[in-house]
Parts: sequence; C-alpha cells; structure tokens
Amino acid sequence: MLVNPPAVMDIHADDYALTVNTSSQILDLMREGVLDSISIIPNSDCYETCISMLKEAIPSLPFLPVMSVHLNLVEGYSLSGQEGSLITSSWKSLFLDSFRIIHRKDIIEKLVNEISRQIKICDGSIRECIKIAGDNGIPCSQKKVRIDSHRNSHVIPIVWTALMECIDRDGIDVEYIRSPGEPLGPFISMRPFWKSYRFVNLIKNRILRVLSSKCNRYDIKAGHQPMYLWGIIMSGRMDVKRIRRLFPHFRNKAAEDGRRLEILFHPGRMKESEMWPGIPESSAYDFYLSVNRDLEKEGARRTKDMK
Repeated sequence: MLVNPPAVMDIHADDYALTVNTSSQILDLMREGVLDSISIIPNSDCYETCISMLKEAIPSLPFLPVMSVHLNLVEGYSLSGQEGSLITSSWKSLFLDSFRIIHRKDIIEKLVNEISRQIKICDGSIRECIKIAGDNGIPCSQKKVRIDSHRNSHVIPIVWTALMECIDRDGIDVEYIRSPGEPLGPFISMRPFWKSYRFVNLIKNRILRVLSSKCNRYDIKAGHQPMYLWGIIMSGRMDVKRIRRLFPHFRNKAAEDGRRLEILFHPGRMKESEMWPGIPESSAYDFYLSVNRDLEKEGARRTKDMK
C-alpha cells in the first residue's frame, strides 16, 4: 500500500520534432491533457515546422507540459558544424571516445559547441512557447532549462563532461537533467513478464543504471529531487497490459526512495514518406516506423487514468 506518494509522477513523451506526424500525435495527447512533459529534438529537418505547430496549439491546450531540450548527438544535423552536415557519431563511438586520450580535448570542444548550439536554439523556442502560454492564460510550471537526450547519450562519460563544461561556460540555469537509472526490482517481481523483455533492453538498463550515478550526484549537489525513469527495458513497447501490472510497483518504489518518477513513452509514429537523411534506415524500420508507437500512445492515455 502506498503511504508517501512521490512528489512528482510525470507521463513523458520523447521525440517531439522528429517528424511532423510524430509531433502531431504527441500534440493529440497534449490536447487531451495526458502528458506532463515532452522532449524536443532541436536538429531535425522539420524543427521549425513542428515548433510552429506547437505554438499554434498552445491556446487550445488545458496546460502546457514542461519541455526539455532533447540533445541529439547520434542522429540528425549538426547545428555547430558546416551547414547541412549530418551527425555521424554513434552511441558506441562516443562511448569509446571517452577512453581515448589522444584527441579527447578536441572531441570535448566539438561536443561543447554542438550541445551549446542545440540548447540555445531549442530553449529559445521553449521560452517563446512559455510566453504564449502566459499570454493566453494557459498554465505551465516550467521556470528553467530542462535537458535530456536522444538515446540517453548525455550520460556517456565524454558527453557528460562536455555538457557540464557547456552549462558552466554558458551560465545555463538548469532545473532538470534526466537520470536514466531504471530500477530493476519491479520487473523482477513480475515473473510472468520475464520472457516479454528484450534482452538488449535489459543490457541497456544495466549500462544506463551505472552511468546515471553521476546524474544522481548532480541532483543532490544542485538541490534537485533525484528521479527514477521507467521506459528502458520496455522501450519501444510500453503497452497497457504490462503498465497496468507494473505501475503500483514503480509508484511504490519511487515513494519509498523519495524520488520523482518519469514514465517515458514514444507515442508518435513516423510516416515512411517522412524519412530524411538524418535518420538511419535501421533505426527507422526498427523503431520510428513501428506500429508499437501507436501502442505507446494508447499506453500513455491509460497511464494517465492510473495516476
């Protein structure tokens, strides 16, 4: 039985501005008041169009969810390099760069410049959205900069170093950096679902749990409430059946440990006609075009009913 509920339990959608259709489906949930927070990709080919869609929708929303800069260092266009150049780094290559002494300084400098540019562009749009909400009497609780990243690449050691340097250099006032540490206990407690978890996501869970320790230290030092994320092991398939059974376990775990709980969904499906060079085909067909994104949209709706 839940005695002390967590101070915050957010239903969150990643990947706003990935494509127009992705963003349109996320806006559907915003109009229904389902989403507490969203993440905005700053370096897609449709960024300006999707931001315009968001601005136009704000006056009709019940409230404006808080918005994070969804740093994208593994896909999309570089905003600090030559115009139109694609980002070619992968999660693996960035991780390996963390342990290479040669060129480390140069890599960090390039990452700082890219991170700085992405935050500046996206946060500028977020500030405009907050102003529109205020001018139209639409509630929004956001005050400062919020940061997470595509594929949680911000916790890669060399990227984290660059992010901290960027925050310090640019004097960024941060209220939130996602900690992708997902507790394993709730999944273990539900034995009937063990075979339904993808092994690769279990590996990601363990890697991100280790790498997220610095996020927890950052939260404590900055006076932020530490958090748990739910959405790694079930990434790509946050379905209603398993959410309904696991929800009490995650809610209670967050309450017991005094943490905020962020429940992560990817509810917007990309159309095949929206393929663009910044997205590898393997990612598109495995994830962005998947019907499971429709499943996650419904999962977000049902989770709202459970809160």
